[in-house]
Amino acid sequence: MKTKLLLASVLTTLTLGANPVFAGTPVLNERQAQQEKRIEQGVRSGELTRRETARLAKGQVELQRMENRAKRDGEVTHKERARLHNKANVESRKIHSQKHDTNRR
Repeated sequence: MKTKLLLASVLTTLTLGANPVFAGTPVLNERQAQQEKRIEQGVRSGELTRRETARLAKGQVELQRMENRAKRDGEVTHKERARLHNKANVESRKIHSQKHDTNRR
């Protein structure tokens, strides 16, 4: 129950905290949505423990903050975009690693 509340609060924060600046990052937004779905699926299936879920959610929040900072000036440069995609890659690997380890709920 606590895990579901934590996950719901993190997802709400991500949704409401998105900066509505016109600097577009549609590919990154889609990746974030997919990663959040993977985390939710891991919680439902029992592949992720509470602690793992909290860490993964924290990584997603950090990625969103990086994106908001990059969009702050109204333009996402190639360097910023590369940094964001690199962070998304790191978080994706963490999700895969945690879902496929031997820890179970």
